[in-house]
Amino acid sequence: MEKAPIIEKIKKLLALANSCNEHEAALAAGHAQRLLAEHNLAMADIEASHRPDKADTVETAVAKTLPKWLRHLSSGVSSAFDCQAIHHPATGKMTFIGVGADVQIAAYTFTYLERTVRKLCGAYMKQHDSGAITNRHRELMRQSYYLGAVSTITARLREQKIQTPVTTGALVPVKEGLIRQAMSEIGAIRTLHSRRSYVNSEAYDRGQTDGSRVGIRHGIAAGTARQASLKPGGLHE
Repeated sequence: MEKAPIIEKIKKLLALANSCNEHEAALAAGHAQRLLAEHNLAMADIEASHRPDKADTVETAVAKTLPKWLRHLSSGVSSAFDCQAIHHPATGKMTFIGVGADVQIAAYTFTYLERTVRKLCGAYMKQHDSGAITNRHRELMRQSYYLGAVSTITARLREQKIQTPVTTGALVPVKEGLIRQAMSEIGAIRTLHSRRSYVNSEAYDRGQTDGSRVGIRHGIAAGTARQASLKPGGLHE
């Protein structure tokens, strides 16, 4: 009970971490992390302070047609934070469904990672696009880099979740039930499965290397095999 005011403050800071102002969001998330450490609290303590009775949603703008790397990124991020991601092709929106701070952090993390990977890819292409290559080869390099970066980032997210679970055991079925209910209220949802991708190995490897350096929980906590093709992954639409 003596920590209730601190828990409430952390909740508010985590909500601010979803701000469209990147500087404000990073400051709020960093402050939340410091309070968690100072008071020996974990996200599980924040969740356990109240029993959720419904799932929440956060929308972010994306393309109407998502490339494979963005589908993989949304799937990896939503899984890492115990959420679900639904893409709406007609409107170009991505809806994250989760409980409490989970969904806010997931949406913010996805937006941050998408922007960061795009910047890194732009820098890579500027260095390696000689101007003599065909448009087809140029696009293959770009998509290969994206896939390489996201493969590393999502692997790190999975490892982070194993080391520091987002949800305590007792709340797992509660959250899953609330998310299923929210998804059923949206209506018919179909799952897309990605096909194997042919990649430029050099661009893919460079993407993997750069992806290993990206902060996978920007502002909240810094993140602590080469493939010829990717295994299929799923995303709801």
